[in-house]
Amino acid sequence: MNTKLNILLITIAALISSCGGGENSQAINANKIEKLIEKKDLGALKSAKEKVTANYSDLRNQLDRINAALSKLDTITKAYDVTAVKIKESYFKHFVEFQGNVKTKQNVVILSEYGGTLSKIFVKEGQQVSKGQILAKVDDGGLSQQVAQLQAQADLAKTTFERQKKLWEQKIGSEIQYLQAETSAKSTQNSVDQLKSQLAKTTVRAPFSGTIDAVITDQGSVVAGGTPLFRIVNLNSMYVEAEVPEKYITSVKKGTFSQVYLPMLGETFESKIRQVSNFINPNNRSFTIEIAVPNKNGMIKPNLTSKVSINDYNNEKAILVPQSVISENASGDHYVYVATKEDGKTKARRVIVKTAKSQDGFIEITNGLTTNDNLIIEGARSVKDGQIINIK
Repeated sequence: MNTKLNILLITIAALISSCGGGENSQAINANKIEKLIEKKDLGALKSAKEKVTANYSDLRNQLDRINAALSKLDTITKAYDVTAVKIKESYFKHFVEFQGNVKTKQNVVILSEYGGTLSKIFVKEGQQVSKGQILAKVDDGGLSQQVAQLQAQADLAKTTFERQKKLWEQKIGSEIQYLQAETSAKSTQNSVDQLKSQLAKTTVRAPFSGTIDAVITDQGSVVAGGTPLFRIVNLNSMYVEAEVPEKYITSVKKGTFSQVYLPMLGETFESKIRQVSNFINPNNRSFTIEIAVPNKNGMIKPNLTSKVSINDYNNEKAILVPQSVISENASGDHYVYVATKEDGKTKARRVIVKTAKSQDGFIEITNGLTTNDNLIIEGARSVKDGQIINIK
């Protein structure tokens, strides 16, 4: 403790002695106060109160001056223990998360195209079928016989036309006979083709390879055009559909990296956005995206819920700090504390920072901090600007 501090303490002792002198002193001691209270002397008590109050105010002012002087002269100050880390640049990948729904474009209900009796069903539920495979047959009601009769007429008309053509080429016969034979042949064949097209609708075929998920109508039932017969599903071509708010329209694009998490299966897939809708839904101001997901074991089913995480922002040289060290002042500015060397001492200094995106408990700082700054982590909420600290 230096000479100035010794002089100050001697002064304090003298001051206390003068304030606490004998009965001739202006100070009112405890014995006098007790006696005045016993005598119930109102005037003397009021006078004593004024003296005590005056002495208290004077002593309080002197004590404040003494404390201020001590803080300047006393070089032995306890440093506050903190933990600090040196700031470094790191790779920052930011993700936004949305709710998704698993779908497949090959999930359809096959309808009857022809009215009649469902005479034969060739498949059962759970059966694997190939594209074009016959699934069922609807009774044609004699349509096949009509096709056979009309085909015979078409064959005759064709033969007649070919013979008339040969005669016409030999300049035998009239042109009108040739044209009539040609028209008859074409017209009859068109009628055959049309009737065959109707007859083909009596045979129900698989539109794509997949699994018969349900047989909706029983064999022997009378069906009309548009009656549901089967549900066929192909689980090899699955995708997740999600709606993304329009504010991400510049960062969420076709080919953007994403992760799909299926809570019911506990599985996560990495994929890329394969399609982005060009239409903004006016009801919720969002657009639709599609992300393909593999289904190797067949466990992924249509309408499963999913969580989609889309990588909308990357920075290879980002400054990241824990969100827990960020504080906010009355003006709404964010700040942190860094450790600095000043006059041979380590002190905490408040730094106003500009924050950006956050991820997994860390937030990106775009202004205010630089690499090699010593960021105070543990104790950041307790230190004050300019406080002497000790880095553990």
